[in-house]
Amino acid sequence: MQQVSPHITKEDIPLLQKMSHTLGFLCADMVQKANSGHPGAPMGLADIASVLSFHLHLAPHNPTWLNRDRLVFSGGHASALVYALLHLWGFDVSKADLQSFRKIHSKTPGHPEYGHTQGVEITTGPLGQGIANAVGMAMASKYAQNLFGKEIISHYVYCLCGDGDLQEGISYEAASLAGHHQLSNLIVIYDSNTITIEGNTNISMSEDIAKRFESQGFEVFSCDGHSFLEIDNAISCAKSSPKPSIIIAKTKIAKNALSLEGSHKAHGAPLGEEIIFQAKAKLGLEPSAFHIPEDVAFAFGVMKERGELSVVQWQKQYENLPQITKERLDKMIAKDVSHIVYPQFEVGESMATRVSNGKILNAISQAMEGFIGGSADLAPSNNTHLENEGDFPQGKNWHFGIREHAMGAITNGVANYGLFLPFCATFFVFSDYMSPSVRVASLMKARVYYIWTHDSIGVGEDGATHQPIEQLSHFRAMPNLLVFRPADANENVACWQVGLDSKMPCAFVLSRQNLPVLESYTPQLKEQVQKGGYVILSQDNPHITLMASGSEVSLALKAAQSLEQVGIKTQVVSVPCFDLLLEQDKSYKASLCKGKVLAIEASRGLEWHIFADDVIGMSGFGASGKGDALFEHFGFSVAHIVEVAQELVKADS
Repeated sequence: MQQVSPHITKEDIPLLQKMSHTLGFLCADMVQKANSGHPGAPMGLADIASVLSFHLHLAPHNPTWLNRDRLVFSGGHASALVYALLHLWGFDVSKADLQSFRKIHSKTPGHPEYGHTQGVEITTGPLGQGIANAVGMAMASKYAQNLFGKEIISHYVYCLCGDGDLQEGISYEAASLAGHHQLSNLIVIYDSNTITIEGNTNISMSEDIAKRFESQGFEVFSCDGHSFLEIDNAISCAKSSPKPSIIIAKTKIAKNALSLEGSHKAHGAPLGEEIIFQAKAKLGLEPSAFHIPEDVAFAFGVMKERGELSVVQWQKQYENLPQITKERLDKMIAKDVSHIVYPQFEVGESMATRVSNGKILNAISQAMEGFIGGSADLAPSNNTHLENEGDFPQGKNWHFGIREHAMGAITNGVANYGLFLPFCATFFVFSDYMSPSVRVASLMKARVYYIWTHDSIGVGEDGATHQPIEQLSHFRAMPNLLVFRPADANENVACWQVGLDSKMPCAFVLSRQNLPVLESYTPQLKEQVQKGGYVILSQDNPHITLMASGSEVSLALKAAQSLEQVGIKTQVVSVPCFDLLLEQDKSYKASLCKGKVLAIEASRGLEWHIFADDVIGMSGFGASGKGDALFEHFGFSVAHIVEVAQELVKADS
């Protein structure tokens, strides 16, 4: 490894040692008081974290400053270290908060949660997600740098990860994309302590991590994770590399914890008061819990003053920008959606909702410079290409490759970066690969927009492997996620208007097959979609209500015509967003459910029983054949709907 100008010298080592010991045992005290948590990783990383404090540019007084370094803890179980550092650096995390670790309503939950604790950049829990989040932040930073220049965007993205993160496949997907794009602003620090819950990693892992990352285009550095000078040199080298970097830091889990040092037993359980007492005594530390010496507090607290200076210097760079550039940047930060000119569609047109959605995406893109995204190698099928916008890193079209798992987590990082509204896309059946990251986005209320096309058995000949059945019910059950399944092109417009206003993650579940445009767009349509469901056809004193979403709405309207011919009055309700419908008051929901209620959806549809007396849905996995033939085969036909409706009405008479 080359030698570069150091941030620390041999003279700094005694103070760093004291900082590290204080930090490590502050974490051990937190876990001990909570009688729950993970002391091992924080104690093993304390030396690295202490050195990193001299490299990071953060602004505790202005925690959302655009040009701050981003620090991601992919191993969310190291949360005690996160909170201890935030406290020592001067963020809004008090010593009382540290003492409330893992307690309900505290600022210091078991795993870091974005928006809950000041200074936490991303919600981390499932291992490997954080690495992909960091790649997303690094991609967002590179793109922003191309837009506004290195004077405005010059920060780094650091990611601390462990053996578990690198065992998860998502880390390989994300690293592959980072290496491909040569994201030189990304620095991964690998806490290589060779310990997981079940014991030494050699029971399940033997690959050469250095060669793995070299093959993916990373520059690899190695260091003793307990040598302050080696750590400092490795970080400095990584910052000057033209490639993304990984620092393989050999560490000992639960460093300084006497008999528990290096043991998997220290991973997820308190050390015990006796071991903590004896270990502190051996190191000459104050035995009382949560003690922070004045010189240590001052050394860590320099972060705040350094951050204030960095913000002032950056503000001068911002003021020197051309006025038009400042206005562009301010608009991207504000994410104003009020100036979008949406396409309108004529009644009687026939168009798949994936096609109308492509037109809507381009309309949003034209109005919003920060609206960016792409597909997992399916843009022509998903209809997600942004016309005349170029490709990343210069343009707005981001090609994720066949990496759905990483794509979802990368867009979370992009959303939390602060400048962009990202979308990502794949076939709906492959949303299974994205579920962990969608769940994290929902926890954070991150503004990510999922385009999931080929929404039902209407996929046709590709067969059961490509026909989503249970996915719609799954994602509707997820809190803080709005799932839209529009019936036609104009309802699709209204769904996007509602979704962009909602300021939370949204999914658009779209048809492959053409659907008729059922009604003209009006402002009232947006108001109706805001309620999740609305009456699209009503007859006086209906005997039965047909409720449906997506392609089945037009089918329900046809069935209503046939039911009228046999003397059954029918109301048809379109439900583009089941989640929003559930939020409405009882009287509104009752107004949609006149007479008997029959739900129709080419999916599993178990949730419809909240409203419906019966459901025409899927009980199996579909089959291979023409979409129209499959709809007929599985009972999604006018004749079958009429038959079931007649039985319901007859039973009620």
